Amino acid sequence: MKLGNFPKELVREDYFKCPIWFADVPDFVTSLNKASDPYIKKSKKILKKEINKRNKKFGDRGDMGQVFHSTTLIGDSNFSQLINYIGATAYNLLDEMGFDLTNYQILITELWVQEFAKKGGGHHTLHTHWNGHISGFYFLKASEKTSQPIFEDPRPGNMMNLLPLKDRTKLSYANHQIYYKTRPGTMMFFPSYMPHLYSVDLGYEPFRFIHWNCQAVPKGVVKNV
Repeated sequence: MKLGNFPKELVREDYFKCPIWFADVPDFVTSLNKASDPYIKKSKKILKKEINKRNKKFGDRGDMGQVFHSTTLIGDSNFSQLINYIGATAYNLLDEMGFDLTNYQILITELWVQEFAKKGGGHHTLHTHWNGHISGFYFLKASEKTSQPIFEDPRPGNMMNLLPLKDRTKLSYANHQIYYKTRPGTMMFFPSYMPHLYSVDLGYEPFRFIHWNCQAVPKGVVKNV
């Protein structure tokens, strides 16, 4: 029950906003799917022994539940154009947020590709990236039938006393989680402190994406960046 209207002199100001940026960038999908194939194949080969051992003990479940994670993509010229794009964008986003980057440069500290199991069950639990300022995803294989990235409110205080939502289909100040539907070419950037997870993939369609972390470091600390 509402107890009257707000006083006319009551002014709302919004602080401590948490931005998430996304765009449709199909330019790299075809070339990076091809370039990332050897990395995924290598990861599957490495985990094959472990998967076979599990299946022998518990019954044949194929690769169910696995996430095939590559080694670093940094230094591979096939990803140079993407790396340049990420670095320039991360700088602009931190500048947009209000940080003074006069004496800083962007360093991409991590860049890898991962693919969820063909049999389904691949997922990621809630986590943050403490070693970055800007993180992001670029989806190579995705659809409405695959896993989804989910972001959670990073404010611990707001998570302590959650109340029911009036309408789960609408975004409001009451939401504590945001789900994103993705497709090949979807690119996302977000502050690295944002808690995020991936829903359990059901294995209906292939799901592959590139993930990265960026740091703003003082100029001169790292050469040739």
